[in-house]
Amino acid sequence: MSTMTTDDVRRILVACAGETDAAAFDGDIDGVEFEELGYDSLALMETAARIEQEYGVRIPDERIADLRTPRELVDLVNGAAAGTS
Repeated sequence: MSTMTTDDVRRILVACAGETDAAAFDGDIDGVEFEELGYDSLALMETAARIEQEYGVRIPDERIADLRTPRELVDLVNGAAAGTS
């Protein structure tokens, strides 16, 4: 399995829920909150399902609600894949 990056999160978000604001995706989105990017909990649940398919990492629904930024999501997925979270 490859390491997940913020660009992977960006790709998956757009594939699952569409790009809600093109300007919000310009530049570094690591620390930008999902809400500010225009993504709600339903979009993040779809994203989690796609991550499970692509990366083999299952993110429980209650954890999805706690994630605020793409960086937190990347760290969670990479940590789970490495067996450290």
